[in-house]
Amino acid sequence: MSTPEQNQPQFLLQRIYLKDVSFEAPHTPEIFLVNWQPKVDIELQTSSQSLNPETYEVVVFVTVTAKVEEKVAFIVEIKQAGIFSITGIPEEQTKQVLGSTCPNILFPYIREAISDLVTKGSFPQLLIEPINFEALYQQQQLQQQNPPAAEAETTH
Repeated sequence: MSTPEQNQPQFLLQRIYLKDVSFEAPHTPEIFLVNWQPKVDIELQTSSQSLNPETYEVVVFVTVTAKVEEKVAFIVEIKQAGIFSITGIPEEQTKQVLGSTCPNILFPYIREAISDLVTKGSFPQLLIEPINFEALYQQQQLQQQNPPAAEAETTH
């Protein structure tokens, strides 16, 4: 006999963890002697996988590269992960939760880790702007529905 609580949609965070981290400062100490006006490039990826029918791992992967005068000052790579339980939610909504809600939960941990690593590398603090994962998810869905014409032509 099922109770009404068992049929209710549930979203639970089970665990947040640092899956992988790397900090490189290949041109130290020389880089500390130049005028600090870095060009910062940020790459972001998300992924999810089912661990069982109601449990998922979501990973947000960020690479930050700072260059000064064409020399790499530092590179930070972080994979922040979380395990989430999702029950009673339709599949399409589950995909949206995995693609936007879960990364939104993980992102503050990434921001903090990047800031800490950069500061420990003796560089000025770097705070990454918040990211709208909902908008990124919607954009990705539109791209999947309407692939660019050049890709559609080359795919046979």
